[in-house]
Amino acid sequence: MQVLQVQLAVQADPAEVGRARRWVRSRLLNHGVDPEAPIAETVVLVVSELVTNAVVHTGCPAVLRLLMPVDGAGGGREQDGGDAPRAVAVVGPLRVEVADASLTAPAPRHAGSDAEATNGRGLELVELLCDRWGWYPDGSGKRVWCEIGAPAPAESLLVGGVAVPPDERWGSVPVAP
Repeated sequence: MQVLQVQLAVQADPAEVGRARRWVRSRLLNHGVDPEAPIAETVVLVVSELVTNAVVHTGCPAVLRLLMPVDGAGGGREQDGGDAPRAVAVVGPLRVEVADASLTAPAPRHAGSDAEATNGRGLELVELLCDRWGWYPDGSGKRVWCEIGAPAPAESLLVGGVAVPPDERWGSVPVAP
């Protein structure tokens, strides 16, 4: 199994949130995930919330990353740098990461019952929709991440016959444009 990582630079403009959603939908479709499937809808919603948080709360550009464990025998298509596409399929949990220029920790807020409240629900949604989520300092900023369709945290993943703890699964992986 390989982990395909794709990334998108996001400018500090709320209009970028819609672009990020469209980009994620196209990446999922290119890798065999039905855009109407519940996991696709969840990934798009989570991306929307995390990118919105980065753009609104930092006022700085961010980087959206989508990490997908893939198997070369599946249903989607990935360009490998040449003219011939090769088939791939997402075979494991998806990971979404948004890196921004702020060291301020994300703080989940629980929106009140007031129907007029339109913010304060982003990380609450992420917490409800994702199997795991968190953040860590990254250079001069931070990286917020979540996993969707992830195995239980106590499980290990075999990579090249070696058990890899859950928190190390997403270490260094190549970046695809």
